[in-house]
Amino acid sequence: MVAKMILRDKEYEVKPGMALVDALKKHNIVPESVIAIRNGEMITDDEILRAGDVVKLVAVISGEFSQR
Repeated sequence: MVAKMILRDKEYEVKPGMALVDALKKHNIVPESVIAIRNGEMITDDEILRAGDVVKLVAVISGEFSQR
């Protein structure tokens, strides 16, 4: 069984036992550009993915706000 990461409408399969950061990089996803959520809780980049995990990736949007 694999672990899955979901970003928008795309689903990525990942080998269990990989750290989240390595799984993201393998699929060309910049780790700083997403927040990972598993079972309703945010997880960190060093979290090890297990068989059957489904990790939802939420894109982080940053920008600058200026008032004139």
